[in-house]
Amino acid sequence: MEYYLDIRLRPDPDFPAAMLLGALYSKLHRALHDLQADDIGVSFPDHKTGVRARTPGDRLRLHAPQARLDQLMALSWLTGMRDHVIIEPVTPVPAETRHRVVRRRQFNTGSPSRAKRYAKRHGIEIEEAQCLMDKPAARQIDLPFVKVSSRSSGQRFALFIEHGQPQVRPVAGRFNHYGLSSEATVPWF
Repeated sequence: MEYYLDIRLRPDPDFPAAMLLGALYSKLHRALHDLQADDIGVSFPDHKTGVRARTPGDRLRLHAPQARLDQLMALSWLTGMRDHVIIEPVTPVPAETRHRVVRRRQFNTGSPSRAKRYAKRHGIEIEEAQCLMDKPAARQIDLPFVKVSSRSSGQRFALFIEHGQPQVRPVAGRFNHYGLSSEATVPWF
């Protein structure tokens, strides 16, 4: 992960930043899926956590070898978003940087579709499944999230993002089609 590029949202009076970031991230997900990319990681350098302020911020940072970032940016995945973003050039990662795992966290959110799947999987009534799911769903989740659409299922959902603790050494590994990994790190600066 020796190179990165930042994509910043422009302020827009008509669209909230969370909506624009969700659209941008959904487009990135589709591009990573189409490329079958497992070597491009993401981070949200301006993210905030806490029940009152859980936002990924207005900047999406992509991490990968320079040639891979150039390949991604040569695609037309930003169609419809170019007026809403500022794309900074591909830049080498600063020396002496820390590293972090940026992963997806899944929570039982108690949605009706999840209750229906849970009921079917466990052979119980939907109402019973919903009751079982309501208690954990009531807790407050203090991680930032992005509303995205899945490439495989087409469903919209909240993708909760956890930035792990900064560490001195990088850890190599693969990234999913959201640019996230449970073990591989990205540079953090």
